Amino acid sequence: QNNSEGVDVIKLKDLRDNSQKINNSQSKNTVHTNQEDEYINIESDLRENKHDSVDDEQLRLKGHLEKKYDKACEFFKKHKTRIHYVIYGILITAYLAVLIAACSLNFQRALPLFIITVLAIFFICWDFLIAKYEERIAVFFSPGERYLEKQWFWLKWVLCAALIITIICWLIFDTAKHGSRQLISFGGLLFYVLLMFIFSKYPARVAWRPVFSGIGMQFILGLLILRTEVGFDVFNWIGIQMQTFLEYSDTGAKFVFGEKYMDHFFAFKVLPIVVFFSTVMSMLYHVGFMQWLAGKVGWIMQIFMGTTPVESLVAAGNIFVGQTESPLLVQPYLPYITRSELHAIMTAGFSTIAGSVLGAYISFGVSASHLLTASVMSAPASLATSKLFWPETEKPTITLRSGLQMAKRESKNLLEAASQGASNSILLVANIAVNLISFLSLLAFLDSALSWVGNLFDYPQLNFENICAYVFMPFSFMMGVDWEDSFTVGGLLGYKTFFNEFVAYERLSKIIHNREKGGSMYINGVKQYMTVRSEVIATYALCGFANFGSLGLVIGGLTSIAPSKKKEIAGGALRAMIAGTVASFMTACVAGMLTVPGLEVPCHIFLGNAFNSTDFPDNSTELVECCQQLFTSVENPQEIYPGGNYSLSSWKGCCQILHQPALHCT
Repeated sequence: QNNSEGVDVIKLKDLRDNSQKINNSQSKNTVHTNQEDEYINIESDLRENKHDSVDDEQLRLKGHLEKKYDKACEFFKKHKTRIHYVIYGILITAYLAVLIAACSLNFQRALPLFIITVLAIFFICWDFLIAKYEERIAVFFSPGERYLEKQWFWLKWVLCAALIITIICWLIFDTAKHGSRQLISFGGLLFYVLLMFIFSKYPARVAWRPVFSGIGMQFILGLLILRTEVGFDVFNWIGIQMQTFLEYSDTGAKFVFGEKYMDHFFAFKVLPIVVFFSTVMSMLYHVGFMQWLAGKVGWIMQIFMGTTPVESLVAAGNIFVGQTESPLLVQPYLPYITRSELHAIMTAGFSTIAGSVLGAYISFGVSASHLLTASVMSAPASLATSKLFWPETEKPTITLRSGLQMAKRESKNLLEAASQGASNSILLVANIAVNLISFLSLLAFLDSALSWVGNLFDYPQLNFENICAYVFMPFSFMMGVDWEDSFTVGGLLGYKTFFNEFVAYERLSKIIHNREKGGSMYINGVKQYMTVRSEVIATYALCGFANFGSLGLVIGGLTSIAPSKKKEIAGGALRAMIAGTVASFMTACVAGMLTVPGLEVPCHIFLGNAFNSTDFPDNSTELVECCQQLFTSVENPQEIYPGGNYSLSSWKGCCQILHQPALHCT
């Protein structure tokens, strides 16, 4: 036992010694590692100190200029707003100095620039006041608004009675002055309103305020543009400027297609206009001008017509852009609109045309001022017919107080916007070209087939135009077109409805050119041209995208940007196309009521056509004016020799109408 205990003691001692050795070795290792860490930390600190010293040296080497530059940057950041005001003030002062100098040199020449400047100042001040004092203005006018709401029950009947009396008096005096043809257009307007009411989706739910206010806005716009000298001159001036502006596309067309580009008029003259105008519109959208303009027009229609912000803004946008581009302005709100609002959006697209194709129609020879007037007048007409054909039965969720924000383009700068506009027009140009190729080819085949069928019944002149003319003839006559021209206009309406408005305007341009060249009005029993009044009404009636080709375009375009409304879009598209067609017809009726054209053809041609017919013509203003011009143009009234431009039948006819003394007519 003693020996074993001694062994155990020895082992314990050995274990203690070993553990002590291990502890010593571990402590040595920790000391060593700590020393290494300290060495690394010291080394890194030295490096950081060296780096800081290098930065300090670089800062010292920056010198005096960079310190001044930093101070200048801080100063500009601190006084950024004031500096902007100073720069704007300098630029505005320079512009006003240029304007004053131009007006002092020749005020008549500088008048357009002066008017544009005054309008710009007015709208800038208006936007500033609305943005800053909108609540105060609303509070200021709230007592008057509450008073009108209280008295509206009897006040609306007074207004309606005054409106009816005014219309009756105006029709009496206007008919006495210009003839009874305006009454047919007025009757046509009432006829189309009644027609839309009969076939309305919910006739008992029609709200008449948008209908009557929309027609009233049409009439006021037409009265200002077509009857007042100032309005006519303004729109005529805008039309001339637009024609001049569109001619700049010839430069690009000449460079790409060569000096003889006019030999292929449509491909190398008309289609480049579409590209050029699309580029300009894209640039105006980038700077925000088109959104601002559409917002102002939409706000006016919303206030007067009581329509919702979404449909008003889209209707205003359709004056300038196409039926698939305008809904993009309100794309975030499309999933939340009602069915009536969706119908109004589609109707606005069908009843107007885009600015890009407007230039193409002007290049055909159609009146620019009338096309511009038709585009503006059709916007309120589209909302009026839409609310009559599909009344509002739901509560709109998007109201004025919800803060309507328009979508913006993705372009980052002006050059990118121009490039995007030109690129986007490729599809439009290709679409126009292939549709015309296919439709005109199909039309030629259809005419040939119908002529073959007509030949079986000894009627070889049967064609698509004649069929459409018979179908649309009553509608064209109700717009105020002369009865002998209603057959021709009916054919144009058929081309527009079943093909597209490009084909119709191309045919109308040929009729206009035939009238301008003069010549016989009838060749082989076919009328070669119409009166100017009929041409004007046809221009307004054709001004819209309402055709079966656009029907698929609208369904596809709206479904892609509002997939949740797919069923509503497909279900209401056909009704919207009909409403858009009727809106264009109503615009044509208003134009027929207000159009008072001057002399339509040269007097010698007009008198020759009038007196060479079998029946003696009725007295008309144009006939009397031409006969008076015939007699007053003779230098020596005692010696009248038939010949020159005027035929003997013209002299005899004018003598019978005006009952001139014997020295003129013997």
